[in-house]
Amino acid sequence: MDEGPEEGLSRRWHYKALVGRLVELTGSGASAALTFAMDVVLQAQCEGELVAWVTASSEGSFFPPDAARMGVDLEALPVVRTSGSKAAAMAADRLLRSGAFGLVVMDLGERAELTLAMQGRLVKLAQLHGAALVALTSTKRTRPRGQEGGQTSLGSMVSLRAEVSRQRRGSGHFVAELVVLKDKRSGPSWRHALECHGPAGLC
Repeated sequence: MDEGPEEGLSRRWHYKALVGRLVELTGSGASAALTFAMDVVLQAQCEGELVAWVTASSEGSFFPPDAARMGVDLEALPVVRTSGSKAAAMAADRLLRSGAFGLVVMDLGERAELTLAMQGRLVKLAQLHGAALVALTSTKRTRPRGQEGGQTSLGSMVSLRAEVSRQRRGSGHFVAELVVLKDKRSGPSWRHALECHGPAGLC
């Protein structure tokens, strides 16, 4: 039986489809990067994989109650706090190299910068150990939304890059949208949406 369009998109945006890849979620202002990152965290945990979260800032990252509301097991989600993108990448390197984690999320923020050599090492480790690597970046909008405008904010080793945003659809109701700008496996120009309810801590 043929799968419908929504099922096909869900398969593209799934933990299993991200294994062995460097994925970049980027947005400006109050984007939905945390929402989609936690969605993948939950998917990985449901597959029985260990997940680690690395943040490049010591000031905090996601709001734990919102993550728990989505179903994420916080007790099984170690958080590594670092200072800057380079330190975050080094932490991700060690986590991937251990072979214990099926997913590592790097929350890099506005000053995201990884050398091509570091990106290459991280991708090789992700492929070697069957893990997914998701980087969250924050970029200023310099082009119409949903249009590719130059290189990715991290670099050429990014396998999938998506711009994320959120829109309020009523009291306590938000829609988070992911627009794929680059996908080395399936091609760009596909979208995925999540409906969110309650506080906008993740959305």
